[in-house]
Amino acid sequence: MTLPLGNSLYFFCVGDNMFINEVENIVGLSKKSIRYYEENGLLNPKRKENSKYRIYSEDDIRKLKTIKFLRELDVSIRELKLLNDQEITLKECLEDKIIKIEKEEENYHSIKDMCKEIILNEDDFDNIDINKYFQKIKVLNKEGFTMNKKSTDKGRQIMGAILATLPFYLVFILILIGFIYSFKNIGVLLLSIIILLFIIAITVNLINRIKEILGGEEDEASKY
Repeated sequence: MTLPLGNSLYFFCVGDNMFINEVENIVGLSKKSIRYYEENGLLNPKRKENSKYRIYSEDDIRKLKTIKFLRELDVSIRELKLLNDQEITLKECLEDKIIKIEKEEENYHSIKDMCKEIILNEDDFDNIDINKYFQKIKVLNKEGFTMNKKSTDKGRQIMGAILATLPFYLVFILILIGFIYSFKNIGVLLLSIIILLFIIAITVNLINRIKEILGGEEDEASKY
């Protein structure tokens, strides 16, 4: 059976059995995220006979789509485990989510009212009654509310990934330059090619890491 993915990407699967590359394209989750959900018992794909490769069924695809959908609703991994183990119902989970959303809306209204009050008072940067508003925002922070967005954290994570990669770049590039300057025989040429391949592999790994961070499912285990 051949299925279209997007406008031009196609893959082949036999019956219900699909490999992780195919699942990644269908569901839009990274391999890292899929394996993380497996490690947490949310998914139990079979293994191909006499092989280490996992194979995924249509039921596995449906469950992953459900997991991704609920994660978009900010359902935690802990809650997903409870749902999977039938310790809570989806109705209970979503009712709890509605309560949290309503509380969040109240907090946004408080911020909105604060902004309106500052504007009506014609406060500016130098004469705003900062102690009054600072105390209000401090109360909201204690309740776990902040207007700061996760994009800042993502930017830091991306910068961290780049900085962590730089030393390897420098080492391999210096070695490569040394090989080029001391080029004498075919052996040095082969070593130069190997070093170049290492540099390419580091680059690919860095790009994949940045994609994971931007995708929202990066470092899943560190969140819960």
